[in-house]
Amino acid sequence: HLNVLPQGVPERETRVLDMVATMDAEGFGGCTLAGECATACPKGIPLPSIAAMNKEWLRANRKVKR
Repeated sequence: HLNVLPQGVPERETRVLDMVATMDAEGFGGCTLAGECATACPKGIPLPSIAAMNKEWLRANRKVKR
């Protein structure tokens, strides 16, 4: 949600890459658009938010080389 604000743009790529890396390290994530993760999510994260995160992750992977 911070990416839609002008203040969130400078850290846009690093934020999503760090978030997905943390999710992987915790054994959580691998969210797809099949909808399974949205129904099983303990925090109730809706599918549109998961889709937005996946889009940002793909965008950041193309732009930032780690």
